[in-house]
Amino acid sequence: MRNTFVVGSQWGDESKGKSVDLLASRADIVARGAGGPNAGHTIIVGKEKYVFHLLPSGMLHPHCLNIIGNGVVIGVEGLLKEMDDHVGRGFEVGANLLISDRAHLILPHHLASENLDEDDDKWRLGTTRTGVGPAYTDKAARVSAVRMGDLMEFDVFADKLTRALSRYGASLSARGETIDLDDILARYKLYAERLRPHVTDTSLVLHEAIADGKSVVFEGAQGALLDVDHGTYPYVTSSNTTVGGICTGLGIPPTAVQEVLAVVKAYTTRVGLGPFPTEMDEEFGERVRQIGNEFGATTGRPRRCGWLDIVGLRYASRINGFTQIALSKMDVLDTLSTIQVCVGYRLDGAEVDNFPAQLTTLSRCEPIYEQLPGWESDTTEVRAYDDLPTNARKYVDRVEELLGTPVALISVGPERTESIVRAL
Repeated sequence: MRNTFVVGSQWGDESKGKSVDLLASRADIVARGAGGPNAGHTIIVGKEKYVFHLLPSGMLHPHCLNIIGNGVVIGVEGLLKEMDDHVGRGFEVGANLLISDRAHLILPHHLASENLDEDDDKWRLGTTRTGVGPAYTDKAARVSAVRMGDLMEFDVFADKLTRALSRYGASLSARGETIDLDDILARYKLYAERLRPHVTDTSLVLHEAIADGKSVVFEGAQGALLDVDHGTYPYVTSSNTTVGGICTGLGIPPTAVQEVLAVVKAYTTRVGLGPFPTEMDEEFGERVRQIGNEFGATTGRPRRCGWLDIVGLRYASRINGFTQIALSKMDVLDTLSTIQVCVGYRLDGAEVDNFPAQLTTLSRCEPIYEQLPGWESDTTEVRAYDDLPTNARKYVDRVEELLGTPVALISVGPERTESIVRAL
């Protein structure tokens, strides 16, 4: 298997976890390189549902080494709970999990700061309230950031945490929040010893594994249109979710990425605020939301639903270099008589085919739709491409044609086996 970056091609929630899980069955390593506990990668095996926020999606495969890279921000308490929950369900969490000593930590003051901002309409962005944004802010500012390697040298951790709280304390106190330094130090000293066996230079581990011919799945988080540089700023995440981010977030060269598998939901969703050119009307959007169970795995928030947006997908492909597509949630469209696909925008009376950077511009874009006939039949039992209804195959063919990229995998249900593998 070629080393593959699995990237969300829209605003996240495209079913990346399921795609990574399928690839992990034949890979040696699964590595996360961006985001944090704001991710919610869902895998359903039979009647069992697993949601991974920080643990990589290869954790269900005993042969897989799972890596949390330097580009991930880690909430230590959340990670330990996730590890304990996984063990409680009968799985191993030992030598199969490695954590970068360069990864930055989400600490209690980050959570308190973000919650206060999200409670204030003046500062609200619609985040997951997991402390990710403030942790990345400190990472860039440098003066009050704390890394996993610091936690392993506890005196260093204590000094850095004290410094960070001296910076945050007055602001939080003025807004009614207090942080107990001694309590944090007591708890985190125990956490450090629990995590110590897992912490290492993961960039070196990956370098040696790739040199030895091991196969790697690079697991993306969120989606291309949420990238802090290339997404619908400021309604984005705080990290680079695109292919460049996976390289810096894992300490690997671009040549290590041999395939880019874009997970494309057969329609479009987004959570929170920001322009959404193909958003469905309220009644139809609610219908699709219920069929597709479009509620956030991390927050439970309802997702806004819209039609497939080729303009946004072409832009995401331009940034990431898609080589294959995993078309997810095809079954959600099973009952629709007509399916719309946005093939361009109309901006101030003129047709455009580029995804604009400015939100004021994007908010004025009107979708130009191409209508395709629905197939109005159940696809959840289909396991071979040729057995799909004719109009479903035409939909897949049209997506391939519009994006110039082959569809290698089709998901026809949430469960692991509800998949059509064409060319992975």
